[in-house]
Amino acid sequence: MGELQELSETVPVEEIKKEWEHLWLERIDDKVRAECVAGRTFPLCFVDSGTVIVATRDFKSLCLREILSLHRIQNVDQVVGSPPAVGGWRKFSRTVLNKQDRYRRFVFEKPRKKHVDSLQLKKGGRGWIHRML
Repeated sequence: MGELQELSETVPVEEIKKEWEHLWLERIDDKVRAECVAGRTFPLCFVDSGTVIVATRDFKSLCLREILSLHRIQNVDQVVGSPPAVGGWRKFSRTVLNKQDRYRRFVFEKPRKKHVDSLQLKKGGRGWIHRML
């Protein structure tokens, strides 16, 4: 636990984020087992070489929020941003702004005439399936 406190005092958030990015860039994909493995040791992310990063079944994925909280970073929400389930500005605009009532100017057009009478009937008008209504 003493090592963790020493790391949290000396390690800036930018270094943790760079190591997090390198972790995902330098992963080894194992297509036979359908998993990704860390290629080398990443001490700031608490990942050893050969640790499974992504798997298809029964797997708890790595989370940058948890790693930052283990380093005792206070403002994790400002560093990482909101999780994808919460959504960002696009989700906010879809869910909130599109449902607001606002003044819309409607241009009323004349109803179109149905051109059924003036069109030539298929197959000379024989059969009810091919008749235009």
